[in-house]
Amino acid sequence: MSRVGLKPISAVDKVTVTVDGNTVNAEGPKGKLSLDLPEGITVEVADGAINVNRASEQRHLRALHGTFRSLVQNLIIGVNEGFVKELEIQGVGFRSAVKGKALDLSLGKSHPILHPIPDGLTVTVTENTKIKVEGIDKQLVGQFAAEVRNYYPPEPYKGKGVRYVGEYVRRKAGKSVK
Repeated sequence: MSRVGLKPISAVDKVTVTVDGNTVNAEGPKGKLSLDLPEGITVEVADGAINVNRASEQRHLRALHGTFRSLVQNLIIGVNEGFVKELEIQGVGFRSAVKGKALDLSLGKSHPILHPIPDGLTVTVTENTKIKVEGIDKQLVGQFAAEVRNYYPPEPYKGKGVRYVGEYVRRKAGKSVK
């Protein structure tokens, strides 16, 4: 039994949620998002609450129930508040900048890395080492931040690389000279 799927989602005053067949649409102050539902999962918009229901107790529907309840909740949070991921770059000479519709990363390689910024995201760079990714789609924000981090993940010896703000990197001792 999905405990997450059974919880109702509280409606926010500024967000309007509509259901058109198998599509859930949310519109709020930050923008519009929509989500296609699989067969067997339905969404009911009642007064002050949104409920996600499943048609039967089949295994795959039970697995999807809680997932799609969380995705609908992320739609509502996204169009109301938005999502933010913050990255920081550590390393001598490592820096970043926004150039047009691309993020320019200098990470100690022989060439600068130009990573395109998708539509719907706002990327700001402060102090050349702090990257802030903002958007209404949680999956898009997280995917972009993960791709940027993947160019140079933090390494355990000196701690250099791109990391999330507040991420703990376990350090290792280097070679000991005898």
